[in-house]
Amino acid sequence: MQMSELEQPVHEYFMRMALEQAEAALASDEVPVGAVIVHGERVLAAAHNQREMLRDPTAHAEMIAITQAAEALGSWRLEGCALYVTLEPCPMCAGAILQARIPWLVYGAPDPKAGAVHTLYQMLEDDRLNHRTQSVSGVLLEPCGGILTKFFRHKRSLGKK
Repeated sequence: MQMSELEQPVHEYFMRMALEQAEAALASDEVPVGAVIVHGERVLAAAHNQREMLRDPTAHAEMIAITQAAEALGSWRLEGCALYVTLEPCPMCAGAILQARIPWLVYGAPDPKAGAVHTLYQMLEDDRLNHRTQSVSGVLLEPCGGILTKFFRHKRSLGKK
């Protein structure tokens, strides 16, 4: 979906918050992905990847943010919310977005290896599923992709994947 000129400053504002979360992940030697969930203008959740710290394969930024937002709203239904995330969600996270009934997703960089919104799969628009989520991609693409490039370049220089 194309972003209107009116929406762009709002999307960039919240994506910068998600980038702050990605920076926190980077500082913790986690894959630098950050997520923020907003209801109206109220930030309900802000999280970053914590798979290494928690030793949990499901501890993606989106999953943690969804849990925080559900707690903040007192409901698993995150209707009226927007999720901002620095990297295109994977299949697990796209499934959680649909299960949580999040109507809007805004993400920064595409994920050529696991993207489940536009790149590899189009889960959020699949008519076979019982919910749809509208999405906007490429918001602050350069800084969102750049932090990931920096992280993986550093890991490769150390001989790690």
